[in-house]
Amino acid sequence: MTAAAANDRSSGAWLGLSGKLLVLTILFVMVAEVLIYVPTIANFRLAWLNDRLSSAYTAALVFEAVPRNADGQPVANIPEEVSAMILDSIGARAVAMKTGQQRRLLAAADMPLSINQDIDMRSMSWHQSIWEAFETMLSTDDDVMRVVGPAPMGGEFIEIVLDEMPLRHAMLSYSVNILFVSLLISGITATVVYLSLHYLFVRPLRRITANMTAFRGQPEDPASVIVPSRRQDEVGTAESELATMQQDLASLLKEKTRLAALGLAVSKINHDLRNLLTTAQLFSDRLVSLPDPRVQRFAPKMMRALERAIEFCESTLSYGRAQEAPPDRRMVLLEPLVEEVRDTLGLDADSPVRWVGAVERGLMVDVDPDQLYRVLLNLVRNAFQALETRGPNDRARDQIRVTGRREGAVVVIEVSDTGPGVPDHARAHLFEPFKSSTRSGGSGLGLVIAGELVQAHGGDIRLVDGTIGATFRLTIPDRAIELKSRRGERATA
Repeated sequence: MTAAAANDRSSGAWLGLSGKLLVLTILFVMVAEVLIYVPTIANFRLAWLNDRLSSAYTAALVFEAVPRNADGQPVANIPEEVSAMILDSIGARAVAMKTGQQRRLLAAADMPLSINQDIDMRSMSWHQSIWEAFETMLSTDDDVMRVVGPAPMGGEFIEIVLDEMPLRHAMLSYSVNILFVSLLISGITATVVYLSLHYLFVRPLRRITANMTAFRGQPEDPASVIVPSRRQDEVGTAESELATMQQDLASLLKEKTRLAALGLAVSKINHDLRNLLTTAQLFSDRLVSLPDPRVQRFAPKMMRALERAIEFCESTLSYGRAQEAPPDRRMVLLEPLVEEVRDTLGLDADSPVRWVGAVERGLMVDVDPDQLYRVLLNLVRNAFQALETRGPNDRARDQIRVTGRREGAVVVIEVSDTGPGVPDHARAHLFEPFKSSTRSGGSGLGLVIAGELVQAHGGDIRLVDGTIGATFRLTIPDRAIELKSRRGERATA
């Protein structure tokens, strides 16, 4: 993504998470209001009808208060004006009551030709009340209703006849009021929720995304690392983890840059060093022809050391590649290989550091001899340098011990010293380049190379705890043998 695209996305961020948050908040509040409105409008209709029935109760009391004769007939009639006023106050066209087997029309005015619907308030279920409420509100007809409810004074029921239009108008007016109240509540709730979530989540997320964008542009700049806030929730944890990740990534990038520069420098040095070693090899070839016994003794070892040095120069950049060359494994004697390492480092009887070799006689190990030589040379050299730091050396105190033994199909080799040991800060980075060295000016590549070569053999290398000084244990298993090929060899023999 280009910087312009990132700026466009940043400038329109309020249309993204913030805008969606605001719209969803309003939507959810409105859905909640609708869920509340549905039973509310049904209750409003029932309350309106019950109010009319309550007024009819009062009217029935008035009509029942008229004196009656022995046959139950009223001695005097209520004036029509009074009846009209009572019906008008109820909003009904007629009021009737049933007592026992007798059904009496208490008052009536302008009776309709037919009644369109009956509403029995005594057996009204909640789902029926909701359904009929919306039927009433959405209807466009001027229907007439007969509403039946409990009667006073021991009556069986009371019924009133009234128009549906006033009820519909009251329900629509109530719905409009509910709508305005819902919009007001939605606006206030959405604003409060939006501001709260914006402060708690959106603003920190914008800060994190802006920092990630800036860090991507300059990952090696310490100023681009996010400064975690003091929040103790998930956002604070995310900021802390992001800061740690950015610091680790910045350190890794610096290390990669340094390794690239180191690789270029080593390539240049390798070219000239290989030429110098080739010249030294030519001179060593001439030394072989000298008759001096000591020259004849040391010249082959020097030639072998020069050959190995030239091979190392040719493979200097192998660490920078994906992996070392695969080991050319074969069964070799371990003891001569260990003695060659001793001679290379000059650990003889005159050395200030005592050499102790404890390899089982005739111990064979299935390895690439050159790679195992490099492993042992790196480990013994590290031990020798660790002992040198305590100078002056004492042969009774300063010792390097190399042991080897077979445990079934596994060969165990240990290189130990009586030096100061590996400090705690280096133990966590033993096999990491430029971090495991305990010596000033050391690179720590010796253990890295040793670890890679041992792993290429399917083995393991580790630091043994609880020993005097430092002890590194190498475990190298023999290669698995395919039974079919082995049987074929025996059959051929």
